[in-house]
Amino acid sequence: MDYRNLTAPCGKDCFNCPLYIGEENKENRENFLKRNNIPAERFMCKGCRDNHGYCPGLEILGIDGHCKMFACIQSKKVEFCFECDEFPCPRLQPLSDRAERVPHSLKIFNLCMIQKMGVEKWASEHSKRIFTEYYTRKLDSCM
Repeated sequence: MDYRNLTAPCGKDCFNCPLYIGEENKENRENFLKRNNIPAERFMCKGCRDNHGYCPGLEILGIDGHCKMFACIQSKKVEFCFECDEFPCPRLQPLSDRAERVPHSLKIFNLCMIQKMGVEKWASEHSKRIFTEYYTRKLDSCM
């Protein structure tokens, strides 16, 4: 799997998203679409970079699917937000809006992990656990 290409500039792990159409994600994707009554043909996501910054997950949430962070990194000619002189910027500020459905707050943590260990090691050894723990781990386990 091309983890570098399937990791958004903001640190979002597209390969763990239920809208990603990769073969290894097929069952998870089908279950998610069916459970949420979402037409599969309407949301064919290949990942942020291959979609040129378009994220169908944002559209499902009623947000413009054309990511402002993607446009920003393109204008600054960096691959990941942590490579920018303005990192961390207000676009990456954690928000509680829809946090129960969208792991936006993981972006800074993911970017720091990618910066520390590289995208391949983070993606193959840590990202799935981090993504899962976002929804399952209790706050008192780390406080």
